[in-house]
Amino acid sequence: EKKVSPGFTAIKYKFFDALVYKKLRERVGGRIKFFVSGGAPLDKNINKFFWGLGIRILEGYGLTETSPAVCINNFRLLKFGSVGTAFDYTQFKTDVDGELLIKGPMVMKGYYKNLEATKEVLDEDGWFRTGDIATIDEEGFVFIVDRKKELIITAGGKNIAPQPIENTIKLDKYISQAFVYGDRKPYLVALITPNIERLIEFAKNENIQYLDLEQLVLNKKVIDLYKERINEINSKLAKYETIKKFVVLPRDFSIETGELTPTLKLKRKVIYEKYKDKIEKLYENSSE
Repeated sequence: EKKVSPGFTAIKYKFFDALVYKKLRERVGGRIKFFVSGGAPLDKNINKFFWGLGIRILEGYGLTETSPAVCINNFRLLKFGSVGTAFDYTQFKTDVDGELLIKGPMVMKGYYKNLEATKEVLDEDGWFRTGDIATIDEEGFVFIVDRKKELIITAGGKNIAPQPIENTIKLDKYISQAFVYGDRKPYLVALITPNIERLIEFAKNENIQYLDLEQLVLNKKVIDLYKERINEINSKLAKYETIKKFVVLPRDFSIETGELTPTLKLKRKVIYEKYKDKIEKLYENSSE
């Protein structure tokens, strides 16, 4: 096996740093020490990419009820894909179902004039139920899996977090957004929206004639393209996480159409109801 000298790697990095990386850092001001990311998952490969550019992003986690931050990665303790380790005086543990519980002086005393809601999330010992499914490794790094209420429970009894699957799908260059569904169903299906620029380029190269996007996404060559992309994505997933069928929608989900929250999270119930006929059709004649 051919080994690359560390010195050669350093020289190569300096070359690309001068040619490309430095210019990218200048686009964000040139003097940024680091960014903090929170509120939604940051794909670890994207984070690694930015670190390679010299743009350091530290992912953290917290909620309004915890004032808000409770953990973060730092330059001394860092694991890509995690939200870091606990702040001082902060305790973490997971419940039997994997829900992350937090205890510490930053946790609220309760919801204002709402005792019932307070009892639902705070126990007598001061442990706060976050509503997030998480894992904690032996070094204390916290990995958020998904929102507990968004877990998919399949007909076979599998508990599946849709968000990591959706994030994997969205990494494909031909895909913009993804919605994974499968609650009480025999397999997972997806609604995907195309990266419009990439799709139009593909259509041009394949000499596909179309009047609008609605017609384009129904074209056989386009459907075959997305079958190939989904099959490739499925090869990276566990068998029970794979997407068996899908629909390509002509446009992205948006805040204006009511499918996204102001923080760009999927409104799952709204999306399901809006595209219920398309989704349920994916389960017709199912023998699985």
